[in-house]
Amino acid sequence: MKIGVYICHCGVNIASNVDVKQVASYAKTLPNVAVSTDYVYMCSEPGQELIKKDIREKALDRVVVASCSPTMHEPTFRTTVQEAGLNPYCFEMANIREQCSWVHEDREKATEKAVGLIKSAVARVSLLEPLEEKEVPVMQTALVIGGGIAGIQASLDIANAGFKVYLVEKEPSIGGRMAQLDKTFPTLDCSSCILTPKMVEVGRNKNIELLTYSEVVDVSGYVGNFKVKVKKKPRYIDVEKCTGCGNCASACRLKGRIPDEFNLGLSKRAVPYILFPQAVPLKYTIDPNHCLYIQKGKCGDRLLCKEACTADAINFDQKEEFLEIEIGTIVVATGIDPFNAALKPEYGYGKYPEVITGLEFERLSSASGPTGGEILVNGKKPKKIVFISCVGSRDKQVGNEYCSRVCCMYTAKHAHLVKEKIPESEVVVCYTDVRAFGKGFEEFYDRVKNEGVIYRRGNVGEVYKKAGQLVVRGEDTLTGEVHEEEADLVVLAVGLIQRNEGVGLAGLLRIPLGHDKFFLEAHPKLRPVDTAMKGVYLAGCAQGPKDIPDSVAQAKGAASSALVLLESGGVKLEPYSAMIDKDRCGGCRICEMVCSYSALKYDSEEKVMTVNEALCEGCGTCSSACPSGAIKMNHFTKEQTLAQIRGLI
Repeated sequence: MKIGVYICHCGVNIASNVDVKQVASYAKTLPNVAVSTDYVYMCSEPGQELIKKDIREKALDRVVVASCSPTMHEPTFRTTVQEAGLNPYCFEMANIREQCSWVHEDREKATEKAVGLIKSAVARVSLLEPLEEKEVPVMQTALVIGGGIAGIQASLDIANAGFKVYLVEKEPSIGGRMAQLDKTFPTLDCSSCILTPKMVEVGRNKNIELLTYSEVVDVSGYVGNFKVKVKKKPRYIDVEKCTGCGNCASACRLKGRIPDEFNLGLSKRAVPYILFPQAVPLKYTIDPNHCLYIQKGKCGDRLLCKEACTADAINFDQKEEFLEIEIGTIVVATGIDPFNAALKPEYGYGKYPEVITGLEFERLSSASGPTGGEILVNGKKPKKIVFISCVGSRDKQVGNEYCSRVCCMYTAKHAHLVKEKIPESEVVVCYTDVRAFGKGFEEFYDRVKNEGVIYRRGNVGEVYKKAGQLVVRGEDTLTGEVHEEEADLVVLAVGLIQRNEGVGLAGLLRIPLGHDKFFLEAHPKLRPVDTAMKGVYLAGCAQGPKDIPDSVAQAKGAASSALVLLESGGVKLEPYSAMIDKDRCGGCRICEMVCSYSALKYDSEEKVMTVNEALCEGCGTCSSACPSGAIKMNHFTKEQTLAQIRGLI
């Protein structure tokens, strides 16, 4: 066996704190090492050529590169050795940058540690065996979960490339949170005006099958070959017959008595409803939670809605339907929910009707909202409005330590809208910090201040009423003084949180959630739309809070990643998988219970476990849990791991 060891300076990232020459010299003394050298940038073209040249001329059959994290360049060097004729799985990487140079100040000790890491890598690489990648076919269909702007954009991009898309949305219409907005910052475009054409395009696209009022309830399979079960909830209205005329809603006995969720309860609707005037599809849905006929079997002496429907579209015999579809790739675009301001009782939300959230303000300001676009409190235009920022964001008390990114700018937008609609009003923004990070944001923030909006830096402690007047009490952190502001209206700039169904969906898709409870990307910089589950991609606020342009950009990135998979027709899987020793397997099924990828199944005939190599991610959990030691991980065998440890100690 001939091993080549190559040590990278990484400019000064490694060489400044590790004696690279000394490490290379020591590596030459290790067993089976035929070549040991150092180079300024091993990942550069000349560095890679150096490895290829030695493999060809010196007949190397194992290679170790000591440089940065394998996450960064392991694929690079595997390709390098493969191009030189060596099996890519006969390569090992030692991380002497992130795990050594960057975390130690003592050059002598860092060098000593680098030597240990390379000894460990050489010991392991000598036991590595050539492996072959598996290739599986890819179904030429995509699933997009969530019909907000991110899901809409991803669906259109994939469909316009010629592939079938199933777009699943839990609400009766697509549109998501963007449909609830009045204007968008910083350009002040009408939200509906720029969203509706996209929605209509989705409804008309022949490659998109729109599954509204539906939910994903089960996902099995693996990249390229997912099997998905979708539950279609009954609308109690035949969408093929419904013309969207609204006669059923007009005739409903409970018209104007049901809280309208789209307007956040600020208005009332009938039992048959559409979410908003531009809904796609523009079909009515009967709310089963409030329908007297569905709940009690009787609605007065006559079914007025059914009598009023000239299209004969109402059908109370509808039941839940389940669709099973085969999917090649999945885009998760489930969006966000606003933080529940009631969890901050000191602000009086839910106690005082004059305290509302930013999203409720959007509906008041919108022309399609409950007041026709007029900002009214108790039927009157407010004279003084106070905005409070960071409600439910950057707050350890409620468990949301992250910045929600959009709150500063949507508050600036709201302040502008107040000045536009009520010019004589006084507007105060109580802010923690102003984060105007995006394109045109700082200019918009300056514009709002120049319109007469007062920005007061500080922390608001409470909102209370004094002699019937709302009072905002807080500390001005610039002057150190306590201040009190009387207000007719208080608007809470609530942050963004993961949707309620996110946790359950994460379990179905077998992808983790981050500490912020949003779906966790595979790598925050290099793979921001990928997940730990191959073939599943993230778009928009499913991955974390972001504004509309960033959501659209990420949706296009997720669609591009999905298209690479769909276009390929097949996908190569790394050959890491569990292997079952049938002679030792007792069939206890413990491994099946701990497997996060559903890769292990019990063979009832042979009474042993089996492994689906396409599903297996080679994580090793099953091997650790197996009481009889019947499971072996290829490329991470017990012998290889022990050799690594011996090299270190």
